Amino acid sequence: MQFNPEDLDPSSLYKLITGAIIPRPIGWISTIDSNEVNNLAPFSYFNIVGEKHIMFSTAKKKGSNKDTLANILQNGEFVLNMVTEDLVEAMNNTSAELPPHEDEFNYANLTPISSNLIKPKRVKESKISFECKMIHHYTMPHPENNGATMVVGEIIMMHFDDDVILENYKINMENYKPVSRLAGSNYSKIGEIFSIKRS
Repeated sequence: MQFNPEDLDPSSLYKLITGAIIPRPIGWISTIDSNEVNNLAPFSYFNIVGEKHIMFSTAKKKGSNKDTLANILQNGEFVLNMVTEDLVEAMNNTSAELPPHEDEFNYANLTPISSNLIKPKRVKESKISFECKMIHHYTMPHPENNGATMVVGEIIMMHFDDDVILENYKINMENYKPVSRLAGSNYSKIGEIFSIKRS
């Protein structure tokens, strides 16, 4: 079968794309607004794009930016917190649509801790966190003004729990236990790992 994206309704297109491009890492993004209210939300349109750059994207809702994007456009700062097996339920709770004045850290019973170089808080329970400064954003055009905005951030400080670091800066996958996004309500853990030397 073949499909022209222009011929599909948004729901069908979303299901095909998110079911095919898997697994996807989860960008758990924390920000802060001008009133110093914390915001925390997961994004599965997320990945690394360079040695010290990451990207994620977020769609508008009814023509309005989500709190995460609004905060980043306001102050240019965010923290990327990585999601592990023990944090899946808390991560899922932070996807709830709360009003801007409510703090997702409190809602999900998570601990906000200060970052070193930026104002947004880190998730204490996350084994790995990256403090980031936005260096670029681009909104994809959409006929109903609901286009997704891609944010590119530069990592300016990295935080790793001691138990996920091995010698020579390698990651201990047994202790890290990251989780990735599949389609619908499905997630995956790290399964069998195999190695192939590059040609």
